[in-house]
Amino acid sequence: MKFTLLPLSAAILLGFHSQSGLAQGVAEDASTQKNQSSLEEVIVTGKYSVGQTKTLDTATGLGLTIGETPQSVSILTFERMQDQNITSVLEAVNNAVGVTSEEVDNVRNSFYSRGFQIDSYQIDGVPTSWSLGGDSGETVADTVIYERIEFVRGATGLMTAVGDPSASINLVRKHASSKDLTGFVDVGTGSWEKRTLAADVSSGLNETGSVRGRVVGRYLGGESFVDYYEDNKSTFYGVLEADLTDATLVRVGASYQNNDPTSTVWGVLPGFFSDGTRPDWDVSKTTAMDWNRWESTNTNFFASINHSFSNGWELLANYNKLHYETEARLLYVYGSLDKTTGAGLNAQRYRSDGESKQDSFDIQLKGDFTLFNQTHDLVVGALRADQAAETFTQLPLGGGLCWGYDCVPVENFYAWGDLHEPEWSEERTQSQDIETEQRGYYAATRLSATDKLKFILGGRVATWERNGFDWSGVVDYGNEDEFIPYAGALYDLTDAHRVYASYTEIFKPQNNRDADGNFIDPLVGESAEIGLKSRFLDDRLQTTIAYFDIQQDNLAQLDTAFVGTPEQMYAYIGAEGAQSKGFEIEVVGQPIDGWNISAGYSQFTIEDANGNDLNTDNATKSIKLFTSYQFGGALDKLMVGGGVNWQNETYSEGINPANKPDRLTQDAYALVSLMARYAITDDLNIQFNAANVTNEKYYSQVGYFSSYRYGTPRNYTLSLNYKF
Repeated sequence: MKFTLLPLSAAILLGFHSQSGLAQGVAEDASTQKNQSSLEEVIVTGKYSVGQTKTLDTATGLGLTIGETPQSVSILTFERMQDQNITSVLEAVNNAVGVTSEEVDNVRNSFYSRGFQIDSYQIDGVPTSWSLGGDSGETVADTVIYERIEFVRGATGLMTAVGDPSASINLVRKHASSKDLTGFVDVGTGSWEKRTLAADVSSGLNETGSVRGRVVGRYLGGESFVDYYEDNKSTFYGVLEADLTDATLVRVGASYQNNDPTSTVWGVLPGFFSDGTRPDWDVSKTTAMDWNRWESTNTNFFASINHSFSNGWELLANYNKLHYETEARLLYVYGSLDKTTGAGLNAQRYRSDGESKQDSFDIQLKGDFTLFNQTHDLVVGALRADQAAETFTQLPLGGGLCWGYDCVPVENFYAWGDLHEPEWSEERTQSQDIETEQRGYYAATRLSATDKLKFILGGRVATWERNGFDWSGVVDYGNEDEFIPYAGALYDLTDAHRVYASYTEIFKPQNNRDADGNFIDPLVGESAEIGLKSRFLDDRLQTTIAYFDIQQDNLAQLDTAFVGTPEQMYAYIGAEGAQSKGFEIEVVGQPIDGWNISAGYSQFTIEDANGNDLNTDNATKSIKLFTSYQFGGALDKLMVGGGVNWQNETYSEGINPANKPDRLTQDAYALVSLMARYAITDDLNIQFNAANVTNEKYYSQVGYFSSYRYGTPRNYTLSLNYKF
């Protein structure tokens, strides 16, 4: 495997020289402390870092800290999300280093990292499937119930169902860990009549605090910058924890999230006039009517047990039951728009309802053992998850047919707004019946060759199969008992600097079909990464420099030569020799009292074997920065902050309505945010947030070439928070 070391080597040397004074100070300070042979033994302060005592299972299952994990890891803490007013998984992705999003419409979204789509999601480390209705609802799920969100970049096939080369997102639920009554109540308002109400309450439930409870909820409603559209979200979460013994913890709980928006857009705005020129719509322009809905409800019941044996080993078992329901009444607008008359478009009217159910079981045993006078770690585990999803559609009475589907002509798109809801047929036709099975057996060990040198070796035997039928026809793909290896190495150059390397293989079944209607072969390849993780200023500041090289075959790309039919509108080809390589830099922590910072830069190139750019609708360069400062002295009640998210140019190419090659381009742009918080009393504060303060007009996705969607313009939020 071709793997260029020069860029990272230069970065590491540059880091040592430019930070030599800081590194020396940290090393000298660390030398006066005992047992400082590893990075994780000192607690890092700061609101935007989780410290070196927190462990994560997202990558290896070994319960390693960020510094011990041989991959790039970014974490959004709940405090960071509060400061920046991040309320959805989509907003979390938009503000995390090394990951990006594309808005399909105002319900569905796609996430990407290192040029590839993210399909690996976990809740408390347990993999889950988001698949019904094109991921409608889950990507805008509320973050109020999560303590933090972890982003592990690179392939995580050791812990997830398949090896995915992009990243894995782990949503870590809040726990009932407090024996005393504590919590907060938050009420807010904002642009477009936005209104929010949130509460989070924890307490012990008996005298000793061995039984504890926590309830969390948030309501979010209001209008939007898009015509007709209104939000209506409700989220509730409850968890009970009990210490059955000093060594056994049981946790049971449930969450409920309902998203019921009004005038939901299905699809995006027309991107061409019939003469090949492009329109410049107002950001409020929509293709939805006031009767459109896309309601989704996600209910999750869960239970877990954690037992610590007297020898230090741990047994963990989890059960998750997910029930997802959706009901939609939508319009899809398409066609060739006449610039003068506004005619030429058609609207497909669509009504559906569906549900998916998933049961997953996960068991894990981990601990350490001694061999050759060194302590080593071992984890073994197994997972099984079964998901069944079905969807039913109803046709409107009357109307015509376009491409075999219902449609009515749009007489004048400039006068949009009078397309009334039709009368729907009582007959429900099943359009999807899918079953997905996941099984995995994995083992990994961390071997300590010396106090400074450690190796991680592991593998997973994975089965992922899907069968049934959907809109594209018969579905039957996946693979059984595929072995996915994982290897990593870490070496402590000093007490404050650790270099690492990791390697894993990629294996991912694909649901894209070729021109003959057959599924493309599974995505296969290799992912490698090397990097440097460092600590500065008595552990106040953590940095990561990483270089990655991903190579794979059968990467699905749109077949531009394919002529669509009613049975199959798009076809794909598998690109051979696809390679993504680049680097990431991240800085997070509290360099001085009161100043918290999270900043990162990522850059990569992605090409096929012939040097052609791939996935050009993904930004290949991005900066994510957010910082806040809590004043002292006479201004100790005031905190201010701000951030910048920048990305480079993106584009997609195709043939325009005038039958000429064309390109939809989004120039490089930056989104600026500001915040301020003032403590009225020790328990009561008021907070102001402003997003996109320069009112940048930009596309939130350009992947469809002939249509696009605008991002959110300037907006404000004012909230009052009471803590107890």
